[in-house]
Amino acid sequence: MDYACRDIVDVVCWLTGLSMNKILLASQSPRRKQLLEWADIPFEVVVSHADESYPDDMPIGQVASFLAQKKAEEIVRLHNPDTLVLSADTIVVCDGLVLEKPKDRSDAIQMLTRLSGKHHQVITGVCLYYEQSYDCFQDTTDVVFHTLTTEQITYYVDRYKPFDKAGAYGIQEWIGVLGIRQITGDFYTVMGLPVSRVVQKLQEKGFVYR
Repeated sequence: MDYACRDIVDVVCWLTGLSMNKILLASQSPRRKQLLEWADIPFEVVVSHADESYPDDMPIGQVASFLAQKKAEEIVRLHNPDTLVLSADTIVVCDGLVLEKPKDRSDAIQMLTRLSGKHHQVITGVCLYYEQSYDCFQDTTDVVFHTLTTEQITYYVDRYKPFDKAGAYGIQEWIGVLGIRQITGDFYTVMGLPVSRVVQKLQEKGFVYR
C-alpha cells in the first residue's frame, strides 16, 4: 500500500472510530470466520493443529477454555506474533459426558440419539493472547432438543456430514431449525464463538472499534 492510500485508510479510521488492527484467528472453523466477518473484525486465519486432548481428571467446566488456550499457545510458539491471537474450542455436555467431534457416521448418529429429547449444555472456551498474556474465558448455553426420529437423525448426518462439529450438529443447519425446542443463552456460543463477549474483550484491549 502506498502512502497516499495509507493516508486515506487512516482518515477513514479516524472518521469511523475503527481500529484497523488485524487479529490472528487460530481456527479453520467456517462458523467462527463467519461470525468475525459479521462483526466487521479484521482477521487472518492461522490454523492451529494443537492436540485436543485434556487430562482425564479435569473438571468438565474447564475443558473448553483449556483446549482454547492450547490452540493459542501453539500459534504463539510457532509464529511469535506481534498482534492479538484469538482461539476457541466448543464442547457439548450431556448426561455428564463430553461430546466432542464425532469420529465417523456411526459416532455422529450415536451422539444425536443421546441428545434427542434431552437438555444439554454447549460450552465454548475462548482464549486471547496479547502482549505476552493469555486471557481465557468461556460461555455456556443450555439447549433442549425435541425427540428426534431415527430417520431424521440419519438424514441429517448423511446430508450435512457434521463431523467437524462438537456434539455432531450445527444449530444454524437443518437440525437446529427442526430439532431444537429451547435455547437459553447465546445462540452464537452454540455456533462456536460468543462473538459479543469477544468484541467486548477486544474493545477492552483497545483492539476493535468505537
